[in-house]
Amino acid sequence: MGSRNFLIEGGSGTGKTSVCEELARRAYHIVHGDRELAYQGDPNTGAPVNVTGLSVHDHHIWRVDEVKALIADHREATTFFCGGSRNFAKFVDLFDGVFVLEVDVETLARRLDKRGKDEWGGRGRQAEQDLILRLHRTKEDVPRNGILIDATAPLTHVVDEILAKSRAAGSSA
Repeated sequence: MGSRNFLIEGGSGTGKTSVCEELARRAYHIVHGDRELAYQGDPNTGAPVNVTGLSVHDHHIWRVDEVKALIADHREATTFFCGGSRNFAKFVDLFDGVFVLEVDVETLARRLDKRGKDEWGGRGRQAEQDLILRLHRTKEDVPRNGILIDATAPLTHVVDEILAKSRAAGSSA
């Protein structure tokens, strides 16, 4: 939906939703990918699937056709897409830039402990927390060539850094 489009990615607990909400508070156009584009599907074919347990994570994908349509709509100057998907490789090259939020394992553990027991990786959901921590170590779930952002900093600083780097990325495009 923007003349320039940026993806904000990162593992679970790195702050994607908080960054998205702060961008919206600052009147930037945002797409909450996990809320607006996500569904449970086969990451290769896109076919919807019914899954439960830890498999939910492996099948959390975005509607590629909707991502493409939103990027093709240039009514906004800049749009930030926030969230994670297992099929990002099918659309990541469409973005003007990709930001990958990173935190240390201690920060991640604290954030997971603050989640409610009904949230993914929240209190009492040990198998999910273990998966999140493994993915944090391996980085297998996030784009490899993104611009790394230290998301342990205060939220306002994290968003300021993303905005500064997105302006720089936009000026070279």
